[in-house]
Amino acid sequence: MLRHRQMMTDQMGIKQKAEEKKMSMSKNIARLAVTAGLTAALSFGGVMAPVTMAFAAEGGSTVTFSDSDYAKSSTYKGIQIFKAKVTTTNGTTTVSGIEWAGADTTEQQAIQQAVVNAIRTIKSDYSSTNAQDAADYLSANAHVSGTSEQVKNDNVLSLIAANLEKNTTLTWKKTSENSAQLTDLSAGYWLFLTNTSGEPDGKSTDAFTAPVYAVIDGTSATTIKPKKSVPTVEKKILDDADAAKATDIKSSQAWKDVADSQIGQEVNYKLTGKIASNYATFDAYAYKFTDNLSTGLDYVDNSVEVYALNNNTYTKISSTSYSVSFQNQKLTVDFPVDNNGNKGLKSAIADGTGTLSIDENTEIVVFYKAKLNKNAVIGNNTTEHTVGGNPNTVKLEYSNNPYGNDTGETIEDTVADFAFKLNLNKVDQGTEKGLAGAVFTIQSADANTQDQYIASKDDPTAGVVAGQLVTVADDNDLPGYVKFTSDKDGKIPVSGLDAGSYRVTEVQTPDGPYTKANPFTFTITPTYDDATMKVKDLKAEVSAADKVRTDIAFGTLDGKAGDNVLHGQDGTGTNAAAGEVTINIGNTKSVGLPLTGLNGVTFTWIAGGAVLCIGVAHLIRSRKQAEESEQE
Repeated sequence: MLRHRQMMTDQMGIKQKAEEKKMSMSKNIARLAVTAGLTAALSFGGVMAPVTMAFAAEGGSTVTFSDSDYAKSSTYKGIQIFKAKVTTTNGTTTVSGIEWAGADTTEQQAIQQAVVNAIRTIKSDYSSTNAQDAADYLSANAHVSGTSEQVKNDNVLSLIAANLEKNTTLTWKKTSENSAQLTDLSAGYWLFLTNTSGEPDGKSTDAFTAPVYAVIDGTSATTIKPKKSVPTVEKKILDDADAAKATDIKSSQAWKDVADSQIGQEVNYKLTGKIASNYATFDAYAYKFTDNLSTGLDYVDNSVEVYALNNNTYTKISSTSYSVSFQNQKLTVDFPVDNNGNKGLKSAIADGTGTLSIDENTEIVVFYKAKLNKNAVIGNNTTEHTVGGNPNTVKLEYSNNPYGNDTGETIEDTVADFAFKLNLNKVDQGTEKGLAGAVFTIQSADANTQDQYIASKDDPTAGVVAGQLVTVADDNDLPGYVKFTSDKDGKIPVSGLDAGSYRVTEVQTPDGPYTKANPFTFTITPTYDDATMKVKDLKAEVSAADKVRTDIAFGTLDGKAGDNVLHGQDGTGTNAAAGEVTINIGNTKSVGLPLTGLNGVTFTWIAGGAVLCIGVAHLIRSRKQAEESEQE
């Protein structure tokens, strides 16, 4: 009986242990479910699930980094955080047996410390050093909803990545250039980052990826797409005529790559920079525009304004958030990261209100002004640049590593401003020879600069440079700096003209008995090749009323002197590459022809007059005598 009872007791004990084991297994299963949640929650890091299962070569998984632009030039690295058994059944992945990873005890402790310290930054009373507890915490607190979401810089996952990056003793697996693969990866939880940023020909410097966390099963091949985008910069110029029409240049649709303007005329430029898609991962974000102006351009002091553009809404950024400098034809607008508390765009504030919203979708827009100077290139007449006119070129420098001080640069973007030249020739309309001493004025006939005079020379006292448009107070008292005088060959070169219409007026004829030419109006119309940024065609014509005139002709005269009609040779009126227009304006000379025998003719008229007078007197006297006889 006692023995039977003992057997019953033993069986009950065995059954109880079985139940306890079953309960323990249930708890483990529940914990595995939480860890499976880790798999789901943390595989957000850009892992692209293969359409079909691909098996790696014996020895571990292969991870391939997919980036069509940079995979061959950038390199990547990975480090295992947790070792684990990874099982996928019917599409469901579970992770069990989680332990700290590391090649040795020292490395395991370093990885443990990086993870635990990151958790304690957020949860100061966190005390566990157990790998499973850390995995449970990450599963519950990563707060990332999907593969497209970026890790914010204060997220625990970003803090872990930062801590691991700071530890230079850790061993990372790294790809080599031209091979975007990591092989022989053991099962567990991995962090992947950019190791070095590439800069392939014709492209900007690559940006470092935001942290990519992935569960690797130790068997399958996995493809990972780096989580980042590369910033870009775009430059545009606004033609003066379009600027005059705009109520607000910021919203104008007329910004383009080429424009034309007068020497001394202020022209608007626009620089638009984009931000990396993993901007949220950065704690500080350096951002600097560098704009190189060619020697024919002068920056207009204090003309820089910077805006944050969100959904077509411009918010002006306080000038205390950035610095502006202009030296050696180089304009910089810099949001610095330094030891003085400046965090680049991250510390920028709005003008006035202080509140400023900047995220990965924000564009940073710089507006400034410049003007052509006396060194301005005319047309395409330059060997200094591959483009024509007067170019300026911008590049953008930006933070490209969330866990370092690395910066990248965009490829450059260029615009060009053009000016033109008038060759005005004063000729004798009969002989077609040049005439010296003729004086002209040239005025704008465009709506936005109507009646302004072109300066013929510099006048420092008046603050005038040759070629610029100026306003004159009294048209009847013109200053000398708006008068053009023909040289000994009748030539008047006028450089630095904007495209558009002009009225030419002769205010003084050449020496000698010449008749003053009537005023005339002409128009310059260029056509640009946007791809090469050069003038590809240049047209010039006088107004409809002036086309019937015989004293105006374009280009090289045909040399048929004596007909008092000016004719230009076809195709010589303009030179597109040189940006030049040639116009001839004739003067008619008044000539007194010699008369022979003038004294005899005069005497004959006098004698005839005397005879006429005698005859008239005789007639009057005869009539008077007749009247007296009748009265008697």
